[in-house]
Amino acid sequence: MKKALLAVLWILIVFFGYKLFNSVYEPIQFNKTKTARYADVIKNLKDIGSAQIAHKSVHGIYAENFKNLVAFIDTAQYVIVEKRDSSYLEYDRTYRIDMLREVQIIDTLGFVSVKDSLFGNSDRYKSMIRVPVKGIDTVFTMKADIIDKNGYQVPVFEVSVSKDLVLHDQNKYLLKQEKATVSVDGVNGPSIILGSLAEVSTSGNWPTIYDAGIEK
Repeated sequence: MKKALLAVLWILIVFFGYKLFNSVYEPIQFNKTKTARYADVIKNLKDIGSAQIAHKSVHGIYAENFKNLVAFIDTAQYVIVEKRDSSYLEYDRTYRIDMLREVQIIDTLGFVSVKDSLFGNSDRYKSMIRVPVKGIDTVFTMKADIIDKNGYQVPVFEVSVSKDLVLHDQNKYLLKQEKATVSVDGVNGPSIILGSLAEVSTSGNWPTIYDAGIEK
């Protein structure tokens, strides 16, 4: 009986030791995986944001879909201009004297490719629309609209991906906790989002630590 009880005790010790180890190890591994995947996702989101800002600077609105956005990068050009102040004398019939008139002269200096300006020799803009996570094959969700803001019609856009997709193969309990995140140093909410369809914003819902990591 003593041997049997001892064997059972050892089994229980090993079992509870394993559970204790996992309770510490799993969250650490989850956070490492989460941070790495978020960094890859955010890098693509920032590329999409840069392309959308360029699209708005040229066309006045944001692209409604990825097909149009990628085609824009492939073909569009920025106009390079030089602005300079000038003045001249003009006879004023009312006062019967020459009056000084000030004007701003805009000279077109040339054109530069949007693709070269944003991505140089890289063609990563062709794959930026895909969520860069192994095990899934999908693209980001993107929408564009025009909203009324204090009487002004303002273009807006939003790109997002659910954390369920980014962390699809991770511990479901830890994923549930991550989706409920409300923190200044975390990615808040159930999705990773750039821009907004309700506010005039081109920012993401992630902390600056991810921007710093991308820049390195």
